[in-house]
Amino acid sequence: MTTTETGLPLFVLGRGTDPHSERGVDCPGELPSASDPALVERARRAKAALGDRVFVLGHHYQRDEVIQFADVTGDSFKLAREAAARPDAEYIVFCGVHFMAESADILTGDSQRVVLPDLAAGCSMADMATFDQVEECWEALEDAGIAGVTVPVTYMNSSADIKAFCGRNGGAVCTSSNARRALDWAFSRGEKVLFLPDQHLGRNTAVLEMGLSLDECVVYNPHRPNGGLTAEQLENAKMILWKGHCSVHGRFTSECVDDVRARIPGVNVLVHPECRHEVVTKADHVGSTEYIIKKLEEAPAGSSWAVGTELNLVKRLGQMFPDKNVTFLDRTVCYCSTMNRIDLPHLVWALESLAAGQVVNQITVDEDTTHWAKVALDRMLALP
Repeated sequence: MTTTETGLPLFVLGRGTDPHSERGVDCPGELPSASDPALVERARRAKAALGDRVFVLGHHYQRDEVIQFADVTGDSFKLAREAAARPDAEYIVFCGVHFMAESADILTGDSQRVVLPDLAAGCSMADMATFDQVEECWEALEDAGIAGVTVPVTYMNSSADIKAFCGRNGGAVCTSSNARRALDWAFSRGEKVLFLPDQHLGRNTAVLEMGLSLDECVVYNPHRPNGGLTAEQLENAKMILWKGHCSVHGRFTSECVDDVRARIPGVNVLVHPECRHEVVTKADHVGSTEYIIKKLEEAPAGSSWAVGTELNLVKRLGQMFPDKNVTFLDRTVCYCSTMNRIDLPHLVWALESLAAGQVVNQITVDEDTTHWAKVALDRMLALP
């Protein structure tokens, strides 16, 4: 990794690339100006010129300026499945982050090309678990004599390398919607689970849905020797949680819940399971992005809701359901900074490049990684 004189890696400062990170920062070619008043029309023209050859996917956390051009919106797994269901689309333009585009490439045909409009649109949570770190963790479990009874489960929000690791080692992928089913499956095959890379989803599912105690959950820190855990802690644990988190959902605190209840009488607190355990236990409702949308859709008119998830989605929900009082759980705004890198200039640049016959920012996963990642994904799809 190239670093500056201060020791900071250049890719953190926006210069150069790190070949071992899931993200890149280069954007070849000239981006149109964000102030160009013709951007919307240019996007429409380029998309119309491509016709059925292009299929644009938009994650729920994307900006409205981008979402307006999405053929389908949804969470990461829904969008990957939608891509796989469009075998005739030559180009899949994924307006999301890197791991999502990887999943789309894994699930789509060899003739299809997946494009991420900005390669710097990564995921901080996914970056918290690298392949080398997870391999080192597995070696620690082998040294402790428990790898043979441990089943690895990775959240969808992880790199293709980590999904493939789980596939090779008898594990599976899960989403925030089916984490309980995935963990039930894993515990039917082993005594312990290594849960990657979001400790909060793993802990909340294990304790609140499966009845495990907090003492049965330990946190493996990849930056400490042996994960910062003793052999006795590993032996006694049922859930070995990776020390990772979502930079957006991790911002919400129990004080946020107390504050919004004091400000809005009768408010319903609705949060994502990536939130901290103390936030989830204080909330009224907990569920995936799709669950949050459905809950508000079904809510009675006039009801008040404080929603703990990414701000772009919360704002959009407020517009979708004007008969309800929808507010952000935190007083401080909190966009997903990497998701927001996909903006209208990047989308216009990607679509116009494709219309001109130039494939840019193509996301490709090598054959071996694709095979084993798909094994892990297929195990999830086979869950009852």
